[in-house]
Amino acid sequence: MELARGHVLVCGGTGCTSSGSAKIIEEFENCLKDKGLENEIKVVQTGCFGLCALGPIVIVYPEGAFYSMVKPEDVSEIVEEHLLKGRIVKRLLYQETVVDEDNVKSLNEVDFYKKQQRIALVNCGVINPESIDEYIAFGGYTALGKVLTEMKPQEVIDEIKESGLRGRGGGGFPTGLKWQFTANSQGDKKYVACNADEGDPGAFMDRSILEGDPHSLIEAMAIAAYAVGADQGYVYIRAEYPIAVNRLRIAIDQAKEYGLLGENIFESGFNFDLDIRLGAGAFVCGEETALMTSIEGHRGEPRPRPPFPAVKGLFGKPTLLNNVETYANITAIINNGAEWFKQIGTEKSKGTKVFAVGGKIKNTGLVEIPMGTTLREIVYEIGGGIPGGKKFKAAQTGGPSGGCIPADLIDTPIDYDSLISIGSMMGSGGLIVMDEDTCMVDIAKFFLEFTVDESCGKCAPCRIGTKRLLEILEKITSGKGTLEDIDKLEELCYSIKNAALCGLGQTAPNPILSTLRYFRDEYIAHVVDKKCPAGVCKALLSYVIDPDKCKGCSLCAKKCPVGAIEGVVKNPFTIDTNKCIKCGVCMESCKFGAISKK
Repeated sequence: MELARGHVLVCGGTGCTSSGSAKIIEEFENCLKDKGLENEIKVVQTGCFGLCALGPIVIVYPEGAFYSMVKPEDVSEIVEEHLLKGRIVKRLLYQETVVDEDNVKSLNEVDFYKKQQRIALVNCGVINPESIDEYIAFGGYTALGKVLTEMKPQEVIDEIKESGLRGRGGGGFPTGLKWQFTANSQGDKKYVACNADEGDPGAFMDRSILEGDPHSLIEAMAIAAYAVGADQGYVYIRAEYPIAVNRLRIAIDQAKEYGLLGENIFESGFNFDLDIRLGAGAFVCGEETALMTSIEGHRGEPRPRPPFPAVKGLFGKPTLLNNVETYANITAIINNGAEWFKQIGTEKSKGTKVFAVGGKIKNTGLVEIPMGTTLREIVYEIGGGIPGGKKFKAAQTGGPSGGCIPADLIDTPIDYDSLISIGSMMGSGGLIVMDEDTCMVDIAKFFLEFTVDESCGKCAPCRIGTKRLLEILEKITSGKGTLEDIDKLEELCYSIKNAALCGLGQTAPNPILSTLRYFRDEYIAHVVDKKCPAGVCKALLSYVIDPDKCKGCSLCAKKCPVGAIEGVVKNPFTIDTNKCIKCGVCMESCKFGAISKK
């Protein structure tokens, strides 16, 4: 087999694919063929590199040149200059990798990457996710081989327990303990399942692992099945993840072809098969009992616990359920040992955590950091800070189940216990950054709208209670709220938390409680002053023209869709507040900064 002298890695994750990376791959293959380089340079479709804000991303090795925001029309220049003549195309480089005219930084020297430590994402952006041979070449399936030929099931469980790994799906329950409970349960049939029903707004950690390294999930689930005594597994994944679903299917077929799924794996006598079940996008199916109910073919509604799934889960049998990221840590622990894993992170939160970072931040994307990394490091060192010189106001972790971290707590270490102590939670890993222009009451309303829409309706506290919460928030943001409404809002939050059937309802009030805790003054401003300090809530703002700044150009009047702006050219114009629909077009179009929100 002829070895390639260079590799062109092109991101094939959802973000870059939506920006045209498939066309870029096609262009590279065509251009290389035209230049007679198709046998010298290998084009590899990979998973996510993490820096999604700069996609589509292309990395050329051996130089490690990191090209960002590449367009199909740029490909011929990269081939001609870089791959044929050996001259890196500086104009396309991610500028933070450039030292000077002759030197380029390696990725681990760049701010976005140097504080990260990839365990769950170790192969994402490195291998072709549709090639089992590449996965094996990077150490794939060695952990499964080790487990089946050298370790007893209890030894595997003990290693996971010793590692301190906690569930990455949100609750943070000790993974090894969950495995032990399932192994101890008596039953003629057991199952292992994977929760890939990632539903938090802005979260795409599990999706990216499946798109970039699907075999890591298959191998980990096989190890888990061996440890707990199961022979059948299910991956429950939302149908809105077509790339992830397709690559997982390819990986399962390849594993079966190689004898790594099916009967007598590694001639050990261990049998394990794996199937996919597609979800229809119901957020409540991220709750473990609702997920299992859905796999069984019923409407996805939660069941009372106990009994817990480890005792009575899928089809009434003992079932082990972890999410994708939790499983993605298993092979590293088996290969490197529990002691190695324990050295990473904090005393009670071992290892790393993957976050999908979005919102008002420069470097949106996927990051994997050691537990204990502070929020400040994520926002300013890895994330590149807030665009436009704006001030950091808060960060939301845990999605609709989480809470907001205010600016004065920006040095909080990110781990399970620290986040809970300040009224937030880890959640599955969504991290939304907000700047000074964000209204915290509106943020709470946004998450409540999501929760109300996603409630399965089985229990009254969630079905009715969240709707009442939303009505109070709508009343406050429309300028009709009272101080009594704030008290009522808080009281109802605690009632719902204590009475709801499942985690969705129990955590639904968290965004309200955390914003009340740290930003109560904004709620008071909405009900007492009838003003939105951030200028977001339309019912509480008005647009005004400063007569001293207005040049009378009439552009705002021409742009206004409802004719609410009147005046004479070369004289100050005015806005009729009764006609104004508060769309903001006038302020956007004014070239003199004469229009402002109040």
